[in-house]
Amino acid sequence: MDDEPLSGELLPAASPQVDDHLPDVVDPTQSVLAALDQAAGKYLADRRPEKTKSGYARDWALWQEFLDWLEPRLGRRPADTDVTKGTMVSFVVWLDTVKQAAPNTIDRRITGVTVTARREYGVTVPKEATEAAREALKPMKVDPKRIARGRGQAPAATPAQIREMNTAVPKPTATRKKHVPPDIALLRDRALAALAFSIGGRVSEVSALTVDGIKLEGEGLVVHVPSVKGRPSRKVPVAFGEHAATCPVRLWLAWREVLGRTEGPAFVPVNEAGRLAEHRLSPDGCRIAITRAAQRAELDTRLTGHSMRAGLVTTGRKKGKRVEKLRAQTGHSENSPVFWRYVRDGEMWEDAATEGIGL
Repeated sequence: MDDEPLSGELLPAASPQVDDHLPDVVDPTQSVLAALDQAAGKYLADRRPEKTKSGYARDWALWQEFLDWLEPRLGRRPADTDVTKGTMVSFVVWLDTVKQAAPNTIDRRITGVTVTARREYGVTVPKEATEAAREALKPMKVDPKRIARGRGQAPAATPAQIREMNTAVPKPTATRKKHVPPDIALLRDRALAALAFSIGGRVSEVSALTVDGIKLEGEGLVVHVPSVKGRPSRKVPVAFGEHAATCPVRLWLAWREVLGRTEGPAFVPVNEAGRLAEHRLSPDGCRIAITRAAQRAELDTRLTGHSMRAGLVTTGRKKGKRVEKLRAQTGHSENSPVFWRYVRDGEMWEDAATEGIGL
C-alpha cells in the first residue's frame, strides 16, 4: 500500500560470523556457560530490528502506566517487575477497556512486557502468567467490535481536533508527576502535529524533516520533504493558519527557536527533564507523539500518525481544494487507491444524493 510505513532492519548489514557471539575474554573465575549466555544475549539484542526495540519500549511504557493506574485502586503501586498472573490478566483487561486496544495489539503487548522483563530486568515471568493473560484475551479475539479496532484506514484528523490536542492541559497520574510532559515536549508535539497535517506527511517523512529544509518564505513555509524509502522528494508550501493553536508556521517558528539549530533533524526526542536529544525523533516516535496528544485531549477518536495525512486530503476536499493540489502536497501517486478513498470521504456530503429532493 502506498502509505504503509516500513521501518526496521530485517537483516544484518553484514553476514554474522560464528565468532561474533563468542565472548572476547573468558574470565577464569566465571562459568564458561554463563559467559556464553551473556554474549549470546548481547548478540541477539544488537541484531534486533529497530522497530522491534521501539515496540518493546512502548509496551514497557504502557506497562508502567498501567501500574500507575493500579496504585490508587490497590493502595500501593506494584513494582515494575511484578509480572504475575494477576497483574498480567489485569493488564489485558486495562488495555481492552481503558486503552481500547485491538486484540492483536494486546497480544503483542503481552510478548513485549514478558521479553523486556526477562532481558532487561532478569525476571523470569511465570508461564502461568502469560497463559492466563492469553486465556483472558481469547474471547476478545472473536469479538467483531474489538477486532474492528485494529482494522480499516486511519481516522482522518480535523483542524478542530488538532486545536483540541494543542490546547489540552496534560494531567498527572495519581502518584507520578513525571508522566506530565515538560512544556518543551508539548511545544514540539504541537508543531509536529500541525506540520504533519499541513504537508500530508507519512510519519517516516515527518521524522526525516530537517531544520534547514523548512524555510520561511513569502506567505508561509516552504517545506522540503525528503525522499524516504525510494519515494520522490517534494517541496510544498505551508500557509499561515487562522488560529494560533494550529498555525503550522507560528508553531514551527516557536519550536525552531527553542531547538536553537539551523540544521539537523527538525524534531528530536525530549526527556523528562526537558533536555533535547541530538538525534532525530523516529517515525514511531512521531506516531506516538500524535497519538498521546490525542489521548491527552480525550478525543473520542483514536488518532494515529497517519490520521494527519488522511485529514489533509478529506478536509481539503470539503473546503474545495483541487485534487491535483492535494496530491502534490501529500506525494501520493496518481493512481493511489488510498488517496482517492480520502478524496471520496471528503466529497461524501457534497451534493449528497438525498439532499434537496423533497424528503
